[in-house]
Amino acid sequence: MTKSSLAVAGGLLLPSIVPSSVFGAKAPSNRINIGMIGMGRQAYHPNLTQFLEAQDAQVVAVCDVDSWRMEQGLQKVNQYYSEAKGKSFKGCSSHEDFRDLLERNDIDAVMISTPDHWHVPMGIMAARAGKDFSVEKPLSTHLAGGRALVDAVKRHKIISRTDSEFRSLKPFWRAAELVRNGRIGELHTIHAGVPFDMNGEVPPAQPTMPVPEELNYDRWLGPAPFAPYTEKRVHNRKEIQARPGWMRISDYCNGMISNWGTHLLDIAQWANNTEYTGPVEVEGTGEFTTGLWNTVNSFKLRYRYENGVQLLYKTENPYIRFEGSEGWVQVEYPDKITASSASILDTKKNSEEVNFASTKEDKRDFLDAVKNRTKTLEPVEVGHRVVSICQIGLIAIKLGRKLHWDPESEEFKNDNAANAMKYIALRSPWSQIFD
Repeated sequence: MTKSSLAVAGGLLLPSIVPSSVFGAKAPSNRINIGMIGMGRQAYHPNLTQFLEAQDAQVVAVCDVDSWRMEQGLQKVNQYYSEAKGKSFKGCSSHEDFRDLLERNDIDAVMISTPDHWHVPMGIMAARAGKDFSVEKPLSTHLAGGRALVDAVKRHKIISRTDSEFRSLKPFWRAAELVRNGRIGELHTIHAGVPFDMNGEVPPAQPTMPVPEELNYDRWLGPAPFAPYTEKRVHNRKEIQARPGWMRISDYCNGMISNWGTHLLDIAQWANNTEYTGPVEVEGTGEFTTGLWNTVNSFKLRYRYENGVQLLYKTENPYIRFEGSEGWVQVEYPDKITASSASILDTKKNSEEVNFASTKEDKRDFLDAVKNRTKTLEPVEVGHRVVSICQIGLIAIKLGRKLHWDPESEEFKNDNAANAMKYIALRSPWSQIFD
């Protein structure tokens, strides 16, 4: 990013280019130009593929601090469009620095598919650059960062989406619909399970390694504390299939409690009609791995909502179960839905009831919202509220006591130690983005 392309305000570096989409205009073809930030496993496979298949979108740029991964993404884009057009296509460009991508006035929206510790900084800078964005879940690694991202989106009037596909899976939206329409009576208990992550595969102490020539490691670390490079800290070299090591390290990720938790607890929030608030009480226990991989590996948590509903959340198999005064309904990932009686699943909706049958696939929801300047099914406020549940649970485990949470002020009641854990220290200059 050149000095001439930056505006300085209050000690903050702000991109100075405002794209046409801010003014409600699109290219003559009404095509949405997409920039992909991050080209790892999730980006390369589901995210990029879905955008390539969208007839009203075109991927025009890819970005990654790993040049090998960036090249894989670039080749996939150009090959797809070459085959679709029946002639050679090389119209996609690549950028190592995401700020260069955000400067481009021909890009309308971005997909952020990076390690979790980068979601908030990149999202805030995308909002300041006037770019609509979809960002991978979990939205953040700490409570204060998530709120800062939500505030930036509101301030800059950006279309945003938390990129979780579970609402688009019929068994999950069907279960939420049944609960919201009272088919199990009055909801009183929600059970949610997520899989164990490491299952005994915790590596021994790792040696410091030379940084691979294809990786800009300092940019990969970004706002995280400095740590020496070792392959299991980052991701497997020249490979995009395996779960990366950073997903088990607390500097970059909360671990499975948020990775899978933001899928299942999003459905819990949706069914409980608490998408824009959260529980008021949490307590629980958990076990952490030690060493390089140090996130919580197993846990049991109990939450209570203001409406009296209890949420019981633990490591087990991925499922969600809703219990009410007149029955229950349960979904086991990926697609098994059962209920206490067949009549619950067979009931028909009337015109005045909640109807989620028109729920769109996640990328289609985002693209339609960008075109129509409407709210997505999961704006970042919803994503923030979901990951907040995971994060207050993690804090309760670490402190070893019951915590009382005020979802309106997003403060723990009478607990300075818990409130201090809402924040995380960022490396300069990235700490400057929070205004």
